[in-house]
Amino acid sequence: MKVNELFYSIQGESSHAGRPCAFVRLTGCNLRCSYCDTEYAFEAGMEMTVPEIVDAVGEYPTRLVLVTGGEPMLQPGIHELLGALLQSGRTVLLETGGQVLLADVDARVHKIVDFKCPSSGMMEHNDYDNVRCLTMRDEVKFVVGDRSDFDWACALIREHDLAARVAAVLVSPVSGRLPFDLLAGWVLECGLEVRLGLQLHKIIWPGIPRGV
Repeated sequence: MKVNELFYSIQGESSHAGRPCAFVRLTGCNLRCSYCDTEYAFEAGMEMTVPEIVDAVGEYPTRLVLVTGGEPMLQPGIHELLGALLQSGRTVLLETGGQVLLADVDARVHKIVDFKCPSSGMMEHNDYDNVRCLTMRDEVKFVVGDRSDFDWACALIREHDLAARVAAVLVSPVSGRLPFDLLAGWVLECGLEVRLGLQLHKIIWPGIPRGV
């Protein structure tokens, strides 16, 4: 598998925010979101076998591991990797853009599905068949750039009753584009069971784009 970076840090997003976590960032993505903050993961990386990745993760003092990208579902070995990490006794999070069908992902994996809002420019790639793959172990995330994005996300949450399907529905502001307090106000007003998500790693380590 091609690994862009592998590091140990504080989980900055999702309902696991604040927890120590091992991060496995895989190379490659078929989307080009307008606000992407991991463009460095599009192509660069080093080849590692699944056992090598599991051994590297084992060096960190945590049982929590996030497999992310890029888009991790694009790599042929993804299911082998997820299975090996689970077998090693770890809690495995998978962060995916939701454009690749997730039906074959091991049920023990905690999926974090980032459906793309209109301002991303990638909304047409969302595969809404993934909604039926979600369980109460999973989470859905919307990265919101403006009020139109927020209203679109709220409509999708209602249409698919997402708050009743998953452990958490998160809305996060596009970094540097949408003020935290403005989005917080919309969350308070919407009447939906959603959670405001901020990127803790960018608050703790501002200006450091990688390895956090």
